Amino acid sequence: MAGRIPRSFIDDLLVRTDIVDLIDSYVPLKKSGSSYVARCPFHTEKTPSFAVTRNKQLYHCFGCGAGGNAISFLMDYSHLDFVEAVEDLADFVGVQVPRESHSTLVKKNNLGEIYLLLEQVAGFYMQQLRENESAKAAVDYLKSRGLSGEVAREFQLGFAPDSWDALIKQFKEQLLVDAGLVIRKDGGGVYDRFRGRVVFPIRDRRGRVIAFGGRVLGDSLPKYLNSPETAVFHKGREVYGLYELLARNSKPERIIVVEGYMDVIALSQFGISFAVATLGTATSKEHLELLFRFSSEIVFCFDGDKAGREASWRAVLAAFPCLRDGRQVKIMQLPLGNDPDTLIRESGLEDFECDVIEAQALSDFFFERLARGLSLDDMEGRASLVNKAEAYLQILPNGVFQELMLEKLKALSRTDKLDFFQNPTTLKQASHKQKQEDTNLSPVRIAISLLLQNPGLIEVVEQKEIHWQALNFPGIALLKKIVEIIEQHPDINLPRLMELFRGKDEEKYIHIMMNHDFFISGEEINDEFSGAIDRLIDQGREHRLDELIAKERARGLAEYEQKELLNMLASRK
Repeated sequence: MAGRIPRSFIDDLLVRTDIVDLIDSYVPLKKSGSSYVARCPFHTEKTPSFAVTRNKQLYHCFGCGAGGNAISFLMDYSHLDFVEAVEDLADFVGVQVPRESHSTLVKKNNLGEIYLLLEQVAGFYMQQLRENESAKAAVDYLKSRGLSGEVAREFQLGFAPDSWDALIKQFKEQLLVDAGLVIRKDGGGVYDRFRGRVVFPIRDRRGRVIAFGGRVLGDSLPKYLNSPETAVFHKGREVYGLYELLARNSKPERIIVVEGYMDVIALSQFGISFAVATLGTATSKEHLELLFRFSSEIVFCFDGDKAGREASWRAVLAAFPCLRDGRQVKIMQLPLGNDPDTLIRESGLEDFECDVIEAQALSDFFFERLARGLSLDDMEGRASLVNKAEAYLQILPNGVFQELMLEKLKALSRTDKLDFFQNPTTLKQASHKQKQEDTNLSPVRIAISLLLQNPGLIEVVEQKEIHWQALNFPGIALLKKIVEIIEQHPDINLPRLMELFRGKDEEKYIHIMMNHDFFISGEEINDEFSGAIDRLIDQGREHRLDELIAKERARGLAEYEQKELLNMLASRK
């Protein structure tokens, strides 16, 4: 990323966007009353339950619960992160995304120019592979790996000439520097970063070239070389081959994570088109969260050597914080000396696919690794296993998987007295109880919901005499925050309000309350909201009265408190 996107721009973008027009360009909508409906694009259904409302500028599915504003739709539908969705929405509206940054890079160069340069350089490298006489060694190497011309074109493989200035002769120097394609000398001047290498363009989810990887053709080191971090490339957030994978199947059943470019391409050549590779870094939580957007199952398939096994272990540990219910991680352990490329050549596509499907579950891999060298037949070994597992299991999100992992540890250690964390069953019961309570809307929930949907109701709040410090029950803090936001931004609408809570603890609650339908007419909304505020004020008074009476009985009241109590009692008559 090159600087933050100003909040004011995001607000303006949402005002400029008609969500009906946006969603209709992806999912054909049909008018139905005051809304537009379609079959939901986020789950399979026969009867339309996906509604888009123009006056609220929101969408909501009454089947699966998906919903939000224009940015949320692009994030969910196109599998984009927040910034990418804002950029796509800006393209739809026809405006450019500004950036808040003091970076010289952003001041000197438009990001669009960097993307264009990278695309042009990819084309230059592809041309060199086809036409440069010195590319014969690169062509021979690719043929020796069994790659077809079709696969080479799909992945846009190219060749960087063994020259210090091949790019400098073709393109602007400063743009090459900003794109990470040349290196500055200590004494001034620049030279090409990639020389005499097979080149692999790295594309983002939108198909834009953002960086390159290069493989040496001789024995020199490093064997593989990647572009450095730039304004458009952050290797910790990207994986190789994801664009090509999604172009073939936007919702793969599973995704295989392998070690390198050639593994991804070789597997694709043999019919495994759902493999990706990290870019010279260990598999991270960020990588996995990205991949879980597109598939609920991830399989690690690293080389069958010591380094590959260690990489599998590190990847499993990185996966722990991501393992919410419904997600699955497996480990496909390869025989010693094999990598995915050699294994699929030896065993064939059918056997390889079977191995993927039957890969070892994360839980089995984890406990096998942790129990290595321990004797679970004696008390000390089992105690050591528990001690080792505790820190890891605490990282797991609360849920069924966490509970089952704990049960497995209990079975292995032959004890049922483990309580590292709050009992997931208790949490589940508490959650169920909360859902039951939510069916009866309290005054504060009514007030929040109506104010979210109708920010103009702030006028009612301003007419009331509300002593916020006296209202210290659940939900009041959020109501007060919404009131303050609307007071600061009188022209704010619901989509913009939602954006202010994106990524915050209250986001899920806001999403629920914004979709609540009270089935009342416009004239009744003011009365309903005013009544809810009045009930809140009354509850606050009753709560304060109870406090004063309890204190009087326990230790007596100060003079001002006695006066307050008498006034409150008098007002009740």
